[in-house]
Amino acid sequence: MPTVNLNKKEFEKLVGKKLPLDKLKDRISMLGTDLEDIKGNEIIVEVFPDRPDMISEQGFARALSSFIDAKTGLREYKVKKSNEKVIIESSVKDVRPYTACAIVKGIKFDNEKIIQVIQMQEKLHVGYGRNRKKVAIGIYPFEKIKTPIYYKALDPEKIKFRPLEFPREINGRQILSQHPAGREYAHLLEGKKKFPVFIDSDNKVLSVPPIINSHETGKITEQTTDVFIECSGFDFEVLNKALNILVTALADMNGEIFSMELNYGNKKITTPDLRSSMINLDLKYTNKILGLNLKENEIKKLLEKMGYDYKNKKVLVPAYRADIMHQIDIIEDIAIAYGYENFQEEIPNISTIGQEDEFEIFKRRIAYLLTGLDLLEASNYHLTGEEFLNKKMNFNSDFIKVKKAVNNDFNILRTWIIPSLMKTLSENKHYDYPQNIFEIGEVFTKGKTETGIKEYCRLGVTLCDKEANFTKIKQILDYLFRMLNLEYTIEDTEHSSFIPGRVGRVIVKNQKVAYIGEVSPKVITNWDLTMPIVALELNLSDLFDTI
Repeated sequence: MPTVNLNKKEFEKLVGKKLPLDKLKDRISMLGTDLEDIKGNEIIVEVFPDRPDMISEQGFARALSSFIDAKTGLREYKVKKSNEKVIIESSVKDVRPYTACAIVKGIKFDNEKIIQVIQMQEKLHVGYGRNRKKVAIGIYPFEKIKTPIYYKALDPEKIKFRPLEFPREINGRQILSQHPAGREYAHLLEGKKKFPVFIDSDNKVLSVPPIINSHETGKITEQTTDVFIECSGFDFEVLNKALNILVTALADMNGEIFSMELNYGNKKITTPDLRSSMINLDLKYTNKILGLNLKENEIKKLLEKMGYDYKNKKVLVPAYRADIMHQIDIIEDIAIAYGYENFQEEIPNISTIGQEDEFEIFKRRIAYLLTGLDLLEASNYHLTGEEFLNKKMNFNSDFIKVKKAVNNDFNILRTWIIPSLMKTLSENKHYDYPQNIFEIGEVFTKGKTETGIKEYCRLGVTLCDKEANFTKIKQILDYLFRMLNLEYTIEDTEHSSFIPGRVGRVIVKNQKVAYIGEVSPKVITNWDLTMPIVALELNLSDLFDTI
């Protein structure tokens, strides 16, 4: 969790109400954050990753102000039209395809505000931006930029500028080896023939995202009053949320927000979009989950304490809240506003004797055996995207799609484990080989159940090394089944993710329980990997039932 240092004096001014120290400590803790300490003029808090809007004085103060009834309800932020444009060229499609941009004017920067902006930018990079992979943020003095601004991809040797706090001009390729930020984030551009770059109409380089800004056009000083902000990455909705978090915080520094037109060739988009979204709230379900009997007007007041508005059984969600995806997220905030300390403890009237589930013991034994073979255990999300599940795997599985997903990278339930492990390998190719990993987790398929979804637990294993072959992955299978005292056979099969003739179906007691084989070179290339990969996927649910 990111630790955030807040200026207490500035924070209390933004909150609009000064609380006694003990009360301030209590309310900060009850807001759903972990208060580390308050000493002197410094408040140190750990903000949970699901609330990136609270990583600045402005965002945290906004949340606490509502929570203590100082300024309740939905905050409205005006966006003025700037008529300025950012032209996104098709060359960035295969590198870092999207950007969301804005201008904020009229900020009186001093050293304190500059520190606040830098902290907000870096904390967003680390948490919400997944160390700049998901979101990279650039903030620039607008007075040094001539519009329109161009976002394009160029040969790194042709990108020449002086990086931030660097003594001389170097090219894009040299940045990755000579600049500290370049060395730290070089893996994000590894293997790319072209690098993304923001350039103004005077052909001045603003930055090479996600690495570094220009010293000339990308450094905020106390003379800066207007700033240009860009967020770049792979999912436009994620970038838009990050931009909303930034511009609303800067607006709370008395800045004025101005929109920009993003020209994606035939498509034009205006950002930022600070309109609130709406989520239906089932009052009966809310009370059932919370174990309460709240009336509608009580729920409305509790929602206003958390910065929402409520109209016609619909909750208006602020544009800067990146964590609200379902009404259950709203219900959690209602619980926070009600006060966890106000819930009555109840002792269950059923007496039971607990014992560990036998299947959990079985899973733990499998993991123990594999770690004994020097394999590392991975843990991935159950949600994924069609590109990862099918397209990159050269496969066509019938998946279950999530309704109203906010992110295309996580909008379907995974149907098998190996794509998740391939994604893990692709994100760690800057580390040494061999990379031998496994995961035990749930997969989901369509089935005749109450929900229409069947859930299975599977084991996925991938060995990634220049010497990886069918024999090595079969040795893993041999060892596992020998330790489980099981006999098995392998029959030839076909699977488009594997090399023909080097993939088999594992059978135990006439039950098909696994695929095993050498991953197709086409699939390996799709994941931008270069090493041979062999894989095993074993249905632990079916195997457990069989034995």
